[in-house]
Amino acid sequence: VAKKIQDHLGVESGYHTIPKSRDDLLKFHPKQEDLPERSIKDSHTTAFVDLKSDPLMRQLFVKEDGKVRVGRIMEQLDLIAVWICHRHVYLPKLPRGVPLPYTFVTHFIEHVKFLVQKFKAHVDLHLSGYVSWTGLNSMEVTTYVRQNDETLARAIFIVEGRNATNSGPAPINQLKPANEIEECFHSEALERHRQREKQKQGSGFLLQPTRKEEKIMYDVFSRTKGSEDAIKGGCLPPDCRWISEWHRSTILSPFPENRNASNTIFGGFIIRSAIETSYIAACLYAGSYALIQFISDVTFAKQIPVQSFMKTTSYVVYTHGRYIQLMTAVNSLNAANFTEVHTNALHLTYEADRPMPEILPNSFHEALWYLEGRRHFENFLKSLDVEN
Repeated sequence: VAKKIQDHLGVESGYHTIPKSRDDLLKFHPKQEDLPERSIKDSHTTAFVDLKSDPLMRQLFVKEDGKVRVGRIMEQLDLIAVWICHRHVYLPKLPRGVPLPYTFVTHFIEHVKFLVQKFKAHVDLHLSGYVSWTGLNSMEVTTYVRQNDETLARAIFIVEGRNATNSGPAPINQLKPANEIEECFHSEALERHRQREKQKQGSGFLLQPTRKEEKIMYDVFSRTKGSEDAIKGGCLPPDCRWISEWHRSTILSPFPENRNASNTIFGGFIIRSAIETSYIAACLYAGSYALIQFISDVTFAKQIPVQSFMKTTSYVVYTHGRYIQLMTAVNSLNAANFTEVHTNALHLTYEADRPMPEILPNSFHEALWYLEGRRHFENFLKSLDVEN
């Protein structure tokens, strides 16, 4: 798939510190009226991961405990989502032999829902998907992971169409369902788009707490700082832990093999690294292996240059019964002066094998993280109701 994308864009093989200029492709930038409508079947794609008979592939995808690496799967799904966009965009006036004058950038992952507790390590994976909604310059891509015709996970990507030099937006072929089944998928995607538009007014800790959430914050304050002796440092109730004491960080030095066509770090690699850091944090908190259940609101604020370091930090921000809610932040570190720039964030829900100690905030900003974690956990519970 990566080779197909490279060929479609006309990108040179191998690593070059200064990539070949694509300025000459800007003259082929299309107008919206030049782009014909497309259907879901035009972009539908399936790729196979041979775990059954290829021991080298199995080595890449399977962990030491025999379970499939979720981070590796998400890395490949991001690649598939971009290729699906390549299949959807069609420029009838583009001369034969001219590379596609587009760049596709993952902007947001709405959610990833895991429907099965454990993937089979010796059964081939089928990764598939299609464009389910289009805007003027962006697409929603619905992707699935299957084994033996059983759906294991579903992920919703939002991918932006950019011009050949990634310096401005590019128009997208509008989606027109071809039959009743496609109309059904498109209607679901339209509803998701409406929900995303509602949530654009604020996100994360910028959201003002509701009256109910203010009461939750007050109740936590009463439990931890309610006495005169506890006001200064806080008093931790039995079987509870502080948010400030439960986070794990990893600093990586990405290499050219982890780059995309724009010589920045490939989004799939960022997602994989963030998931693996969060998995470590969840397992350490649980005192045993934890299983991932849900990922939501994966944001891509800035790109990470290939010569930068990458820092991932996972915080345990909320717990409920056997569930652990984590917030993971990704920062780019300038290799010359080590200044940090926030680039990505994601929220993950893990399940342990027994009830977990309660995590509690010890400051105002931790209280906002706590509430945000609670919101994402409630979204996970709602997804269970929908599946049921």
